[in-house]
Amino acid sequence: MARREDVQRIGLLLPSSNTVQEREFCSALPQGMALHVTRLGLRTIEADSTLRIVAELEAESRKLADADVDVIVLAATAPSSRKGLGYDRELVERITAASGKPATTASTAVLAALRALGAKRIVIGAPWGEEVNRTTVHFMQANGLEVLAHQALGHVHNLDVGLLDEQTAYDMGRRIDRPDAEAVMLACGNWSTFGILERLERDLGKPVLSTNQVSLWHVLGILGSGPLPGFGRLLREHLPARTETERRVAAG
Repeated sequence: MARREDVQRIGLLLPSSNTVQEREFCSALPQGMALHVTRLGLRTIEADSTLRIVAELEAESRKLADADVDVIVLAATAPSSRKGLGYDRELVERITAASGKPATTASTAVLAALRALGAKRIVIGAPWGEEVNRTTVHFMQANGLEVLAHQALGHVHNLDVGLLDEQTAYDMGRRIDRPDAEAVMLACGNWSTFGILERLERDLGKPVLSTNQVSLWHVLGILGSGPLPGFGRLLREHLPARTETERRVAAG
């Protein structure tokens, strides 16, 4: 019979129209880890919808806690950066208060990833529209980062984003890169990126981050997992230590 300590359980708060994130997470999870998912209502990537999605945060976090997950992640960049400086930490606190579990968000994770890489000058590419992209840019700038360039493909319907070939992410990364950028960020958890991260890093000669990659990276750090090759320099060479708060929550 399987024992509870034989597996670590990751709880994922997923936008309801996301069709990519589960697949990418499951393709990369180390042995002995399992993914448990619940969905938050979101069909379009617009300012109002990225605010409404978090109305369900507490109820869905409690459902994940029913499965005794070890950590919960809201791996969605636009919803977790929507209200600027400190908003991601506010959402983390709401998830933890509702579930009693350590938590993170995509925006929290990308900030931690950039600190781990020592990168402060970045470029941002995304599949959504310019209005949402500007919100993400402002969040990064408010957190002390310099955004040298940013571009968006202009998609509004999240199902359309999920159908994009990963080559669109590679092409965006090549297009927005600048010589003085220290890292490239490909934002949106419904955009396929895992298959192009290593190739794009080799071609650009610098770290490439994506929403699903940084979210998984931060979760693995909270769980105390080791490096994970094949998905870029971040997962291969850098894993974050647990914060004191994360250790305290995990210990109950």
